[in-house]
Amino acid sequence: MHLRIVFEPSDEGGYTVFVPALPGCISEGDTLQEARENIREAIALYLEPAEDATIPVGGLVEEIAV
Repeated sequence: MHLRIVFEPSDEGGYTVFVPALPGCISEGDTLQEARENIREAIALYLEPAEDATIPVGGLVEEIAV
């Protein structure tokens, strides 16, 4: 999977990095490399399926390819 990530210089130094395609998926690092490593971990956690996903009564679950 390829995702676009955006680095922004932080006022305190270092970088904030986020993934526009994954709302709320954000991280930071003191260097570009550290920010890159941290956002990879954040993406993995963001995309990790919920262990206890409960389906409400009358609910439906489907998988789609995008």
